[in-house]
Amino acid sequence: MAVFTFEDQTTSPVAPAILYKALVKDADNIVPKAVDSFKSVEIVEGNGGPGTIKKISFLEDGETKFVLHKIEGIDEANLGYSYSIVGGAALPNTAEKITIDTILSDGLNGGSVVKLSIKYHSKGEASPNEDELKAGKAKSDALFKVIEAYLLANP
Repeated sequence: MAVFTFEDQTTSPVAPAILYKALVKDADNIVPKAVDSFKSVEIVEGNGGPGTIKKISFLEDGETKFVLHKIEGIDEANLGYSYSIVGGAALPNTAEKITIDTILSDGLNGGSVVKLSIKYHSKGEASPNEDELKAGKAKSDALFKVIEAYLLANP
């Protein structure tokens, strides 16, 4: 298995503690409210902490799909969160898993800086497909912006 690492960073007008709470602690309740296409979030294994696997169901192209999301680590003190996509529609055929490590910090005017490290764990030596990576990033960015807009509209 090869691991390909990508770094990314974005900013948000939402304060780090509020954004962290929404993305980590309250995501199971906020995401289905903020994103019409998300139908449900259910724990299929674990107690909500590291090792927990969640099944996230959503509607895409008129069809109900799901992803399996495994919590790898939670670091409240440093506003850090790590999870992996381990199955379902968002996991390309060439990947064993995709791990996303997130750290939030203070940004300008009370907002946040969001730093991401994405690790693509391939099956064998297969390289990630660039189109799949771009599509995944676009979906992730859109989801983030919808949650951000929800938080700004519902302080």
